[in-house]
Amino acid sequence: MVAIAFAMNLLSLSTPRSASRQAYRWGRRWAAPQVRMSSDQTQGPAPITPDFVTPVEVAGIRLSKPAKAPARSKKWVGLEGLDERTAGSLIPETLQGMEKDEEFQLTAAKLKQMGQKKLTLEEKKIRRRALKDRNLPSFQQHVQEQGIKINRESSTIFQLNIGLFCNQACSHCHVESSPQRKEMVSKEVAERCIEIIKNSPTVKTLDITGGAPELNDHFRYMVEEGRALGLDVIDRCNLTVLQEPGQEDLAEFLAKNKVHVVASLPCYSPKNVNMQRGSGVFDRSIKGLMMLNALGYGQPNSGLKLDLVYNPIGGFLPPEQVALEVKYKEELNEAFGIKFNNLFTITNMPIKRFADFLYRRGELQEYMELLVRNFNTAACSGLMCKDTINVGWDGRVFDCDFNQQLGLGMGTAGTNAGASEKLLAVKEGYSIFDVDSVDDMQTTDIVLESHCYGCTAGNGSSCQGATA
Repeated sequence: MVAIAFAMNLLSLSTPRSASRQAYRWGRRWAAPQVRMSSDQTQGPAPITPDFVTPVEVAGIRLSKPAKAPARSKKWVGLEGLDERTAGSLIPETLQGMEKDEEFQLTAAKLKQMGQKKLTLEEKKIRRRALKDRNLPSFQQHVQEQGIKINRESSTIFQLNIGLFCNQACSHCHVESSPQRKEMVSKEVAERCIEIIKNSPTVKTLDITGGAPELNDHFRYMVEEGRALGLDVIDRCNLTVLQEPGQEDLAEFLAKNKVHVVASLPCYSPKNVNMQRGSGVFDRSIKGLMMLNALGYGQPNSGLKLDLVYNPIGGFLPPEQVALEVKYKEELNEAFGIKFNNLFTITNMPIKRFADFLYRRGELQEYMELLVRNFNTAACSGLMCKDTINVGWDGRVFDCDFNQQLGLGMGTAGTNAGASEKLLAVKEGYSIFDVDSVDDMQTTDIVLESHCYGCTAGNGSSCQGATA
């Protein structure tokens, strides 16, 4: 902890002199007119798909106002007083925000009334109806007509969703995490995952996600075991968790174990981040990035990799990944001296909270049509479901984290025709207790559904960013 305190003091002294000017400039920037995106707007070369035209100036993007405008977020006041503003837990503020958010309350009431399984089924029907009403093909039909085969390859990534508990409650969250979710991986499941990885020589990466994975009791066990096996261990970090009480040594733990941090930061502007992720999140995200930079993350030749993740605030495609990375690096370095390695762009999947957001705005059909219209054959080659095994907090196995949240288990929907005799007997989807190695699932087909259009639109999308 002394190392962090010392490094943070150095950072406070060496913050770029342009920081105060940048904060003032950003304060004025929020008054800029809404960015209008149209099919004739381009960035240099012609777009690879019709609507892949989102500008890299993502801080200027505004959504049209719904019938009842949400409460305005406070203007960002700059770096002065950052330590005081980020002290204590974010959870009380998150819970307070959830209580005031009408959409959260409507979803919670519907969940209580219908139950998760029925609610997910209804969501699936709504997506299918959105395609049918616009005379659009199902994803399975579309790839078949295009002559594209999406087959499973050797599994190199073992992704574990370690639990749904989180100190945030983001509006786009496809797993619907929040401080109210209590689903967490058990020690039995964690140990079984390590055992399977040991029996799976093709696995090179352990990708730990959540919720806020670091708040699970078995997170550090998984990290240490994964590193002991020589794996690249990824922590999908929301950054704000680094300041949660009880996590004071988390940043040093990650650095000590050379954990690859993939951090969510959906914009380089405070307004867009706080609107999507909750009040006060931008402050804590910047503080978290400074803490990681102070330990060497994102710095040249440090061996500590820090990647950021962008996802849109509304129903449009991400900008071109390489160009947006340049813009992020320029903005974050000029304002805060923050360094990072790579930026991943991820398309919002039309499921769970984001699907609710679109449906209530009357934009779900339009968004599904956007995804279909921008289907990119080249994006199919890098789909993450082809080389990833995804495991839920309860040990059930899926093709990806999106299928997990929709209950589309591996081996369901007739995808286990080529499976071993042992797995053929499993009717409700595989569990880690049904297999000894990821190779046991090699001949099981991938479960495809309408939300898969989200991974094949524009430049493609995956947990590792663009795929085309």
